[in-house]
Amino acid sequence: MAADKVKPIPEEPVKHTDGGFLSRYHVEKYPVRPLPYTTQSICPDCLMTDDKVEVIDATVYEEDGKIMYKKSCEKHGEYIDVYWGDAEMFKKAQTWWYKSVGLDNPRTESIKGCPEDCGPCTEHKSHTALALIDVTNRCNLRCPICFAVAAEGGNVYEPTPEEVLEMMRNLRSNKPVPAPALQFAGGEPTVSKHLPQYIKWAKELGFRHVQIASNSIRIGKSKEYLQELRDAGLSTIYMQFDGVTPEPYIEARGSNLLPVKKQAIQHAREVGMESIVLVPTVVRGVNSDQLGAIIEFAVENRDVVRCVNFQPVSITGRIDHESRHEMRITIPDAIHLIEEQTGGIIPADSWYPVPSMMPVGRALGMMKGGPQLELSSHFACGMSTFIFIDEDGSYKPITEVINVDAFLELLEEIANLYADEARGASQRAKAKLAAGARHIKKKGILKDLLAAFLDRGDYDSLAKFMRRIIMLGMMHFQDPYNFDLERVQHCDVNYAVPDGRIIPFCTMNTIHRSRTEDKFSMPLDEWRNSHKPTQVEEESISKPFVAE
Repeated sequence: MAADKVKPIPEEPVKHTDGGFLSRYHVEKYPVRPLPYTTQSICPDCLMTDDKVEVIDATVYEEDGKIMYKKSCEKHGEYIDVYWGDAEMFKKAQTWWYKSVGLDNPRTESIKGCPEDCGPCTEHKSHTALALIDVTNRCNLRCPICFAVAAEGGNVYEPTPEEVLEMMRNLRSNKPVPAPALQFAGGEPTVSKHLPQYIKWAKELGFRHVQIASNSIRIGKSKEYLQELRDAGLSTIYMQFDGVTPEPYIEARGSNLLPVKKQAIQHAREVGMESIVLVPTVVRGVNSDQLGAIIEFAVENRDVVRCVNFQPVSITGRIDHESRHEMRITIPDAIHLIEEQTGGIIPADSWYPVPSMMPVGRALGMMKGGPQLELSSHFACGMSTFIFIDEDGSYKPITEVINVDAFLELLEEIANLYADEARGASQRAKAKLAAGARHIKKKGILKDLLAAFLDRGDYDSLAKFMRRIIMLGMMHFQDPYNFDLERVQHCDVNYAVPDGRIIPFCTMNTIHRSRTEDKFSMPLDEWRNSHKPTQVEEESISKPFVAE
């Protein structure tokens, strides 16, 4: 086992001036491109049949009110898939796409080109917002749908504690923004006996936010185990949650997991864990009729649920590829279903692309004097909104509480006061924020929101405000059919792997996962002999959980 106590990385906070001139932080958007336009993709069959990455051109175009994706391989022919189910929403999203300062220290050179050289290479344009480490490929479930193909085959991929610690150090060494948030994933991370130690190390290294991506079975079965994770420093449970009735779990997970999910939520409540993210994998015809009900469930459990992050299914890993057209659901499709299922309370126009939030991080960083997390993914990767909850449990979208467009533009102006080294930038920024009160439609939240910026200017001070809202996210990870290299190059959700690379989420799960696991895995018997598994670890292999 590596050392029990680790030093933070970096030991001193990073300042803007550490990375050059302040002018690099001037806020700038990407120009909006008219349709159709050309990007690059890969051939699905070259990859899945021959494990060959064949880069081919792809056309993004509008047809019948949708955004379509067309590409052709000389060997395997033409592929057409829906990219976004609403062309107008796609066009709006593109207007909120900001440039980021990116990463100053890529780990690999660009030799074969994207997406072969992920590490990240010199072509990458974003820094890591959320880092992931797979602590094991073992799992206590055998879900029919699994992008990680967890627990399949006779080999175990399980980095040693020393390797996990080194991967965390690598992520915290990112410049100019050390990775601020870390998610332990898998497989199922709770079947690793080392997980509490990993969480402790992560906090000591300086990760502000540490979460686990979990089916929450072990948490539902043991409140004491959750208390152990919380005592180690766990911030959030990123909980697989596919619906509010048994049917979606039976079809997507193999048995009815809803009771154990509810028990896990109750255990979180009892140990004071107030940060659960519900994560539904949205599959057309499986749970696409329950999106509104899932939001209602989150509101009912708002004392512990902070977010619902919908994930339209990615046709990769363990899934029926032949049924992709029947299962396929895009970001706008899910958003329109939410509008319909909430009776119009959450309208489609209340959603914004994830990178629209970039001015928040830029402005906070400029006010603090050092670079902060910036959400800088591609505009087509995800959408989000917030719902503001009144005391009686009714809710409304954040667009009815705040003039979001005006508030984001205000933060742009504030960031640029500092980036352009305007005279009296700090005083002028505070004056602008105070004047920005006119953009807040519900005056009752004015004190909390402005205090978050004026008093301290960091994310911790947003906590009081955040307790009054629930975030709704929509993240559609790529698969070989809709793979867009431009999206990859802007990815800010990245995996660390044992060889020192940091790999974008979608290339990891589409291309690099099998290669990484082949390189670093070992036969099951060898793992048993060297690891001496606990009962929980052994049962993840020989006795997966099946709900009664």
